Amino acid sequence: MRTPSTSGSSVRTPLVTVILPAKDAGEYIGTTLETLTRQFDDPASLQLVAIDDGSRDDTGAIMQRYAERFGRADVIRNPRPRGLASARNQGLALVEAEAFCFLDGDDWMQPRRLEVLASRLTDLDCDFLRTDHVTVADGRRTLVRAPHPWREQVSSPREAILPENESTMVDYPYAWAGIFHRRIIDRGLAAFPSGLFTAEDRPWIWRLHLDAESFAVVDAPALLYRRGVATSLTQVRDRRQLDFATAMNQVLDIVEGDREAERFRAKAVWTALALSSHHLVRARRMRPRLRAEMRAGIRDMLGRLPDATVDGVLGCFDGPRRRVLARILREAGRAA
Repeated sequence: MRTPSTSGSSVRTPLVTVILPAKDAGEYIGTTLETLTRQFDDPASLQLVAIDDGSRDDTGAIMQRYAERFGRADVIRNPRPRGLASARNQGLALVEAEAFCFLDGDDWMQPRRLEVLASRLTDLDCDFLRTDHVTVADGRRTLVRAPHPWREQVSSPREAILPENESTMVDYPYAWAGIFHRRIIDRGLAAFPSGLFTAEDRPWIWRLHLDAESFAVVDAPALLYRRGVATSLTQVRDRRQLDFATAMNQVLDIVEGDREAERFRAKAVWTALALSSHHLVRARRMRPRLRAEMRAGIRDMLGRLPDATVDGVLGCFDGPRRRVLARILREAGRAA
């Protein structure tokens, strides 16, 4: 269900559309929305597209109350949860501004962040901008820098994928860490893989960096990312985590379909192995049946990787990662 809300100041086209999906975020969503009221002097500069993805608390009601404070606002209510990827795609269909961004329901922005980013996107005239972010956990704030060596400089997104054995921009998949020109939507690069409840940003970030034409990492007022929230998908250990293997299979398909597959294959394999190690450790705390399903999905995904590339990547891994991967690689018909 979609509920539009328009105030009297929304005659002109907004500068930025904010896509805000949330589920059961009533404890935090008020803070998130309040910070959006502090991005521009003129409320008409911001369009809010809020998606209540099947919440059982007052998330949708709070969204509706705040909608009246923006120049242009739409509130979508899904009777049942459709997942973050599908909810974001619902928001993309309603973007009116020349620039758009994503925001999660338990995060927030410092004042003027979007004003700065919209201005820099225009000045640099590129497809998208990325920024650092700040994590907040137990009252401590930590700056997390986007892994790119150049700031305020327009670059090719494709050239920011390598080297394969270091953290690069495809290892920084956070959709909310930046702003995008709407031509990203027009080119079919903004949508997320439908149906994925976790890891939806992995194939999304690879396609973006392979197919967009230009980007830059810039400095701006911070986005603050709340860690340790019990309902966050980074915290839960249920069936939704099984989507990781599906997402990585999609990454591998995207890379193999690229004109420079040979160039980027090792990086995709490095990512698949590194994330598999991480999820195998997390799976130890899952229920036995889910753990077995997680291992089966990872095993099948690893079984498709080219032997020579796997050998080369494993040679760059430390001992603990290799030990975590050893058994499942043997199950997949490989030596660790």
